[in-house]
Amino acid sequence: MSTPSPDASHDACVSCTTRRDFLRAGAGSLALGALGSTLLAGPWRTLDALEPRVVGGAVRYPIPAADGVSIDKKNEIILCRVGVEVYAFALSCPHENTALRTLPRNGGFQCPKHKSKYQPNGTFISGRATRNMDRLPITREGDALVVDPDRYFESDKDPARWAAALVKL
Repeated sequence: MSTPSPDASHDACVSCTTRRDFLRAGAGSLALGALGSTLLAGPWRTLDALEPRVVGGAVRYPIPAADGVSIDKKNEIILCRVGVEVYAFALSCPHENTALRTLPRNGGFQCPKHKSKYQPNGTFISGRATRNMDRLPITREGDALVVDPDRYFESDKDPARWAAALVKL
């Protein structure tokens, strides 16, 4: 399956970088460092994949035992459990690719660059973003969650897949 195509305005941008390019570049490293230092007070934990990721392959995680946020910096994935639902999100804000941080009080997310806020399920609340957080395909296989970090669903371009991108426990 292929990655959804960016919008036409992005296709015309020669100097634009993808979220993955941004996060791999120096600015992304600084943003990830800031993310780590600002999340210490929040309901989060660092998460590593259960097994090494093969390029172009899926990532496996243990099922979270309780509500909270786990961040896999290496694969640029946010895993969020809310009640009986688990979501996988791209680590970067859909507005300008800045690494998101958690909001300790409600378990939601915020972009530190332009203050866009999101509910724990990725729904946009306020700020300069124009859409919800990007969800990644997620499935359950036995005692593990399987996430494909190479594909994402945008709520405004593929609302049905975006809405279906969750696992109910």
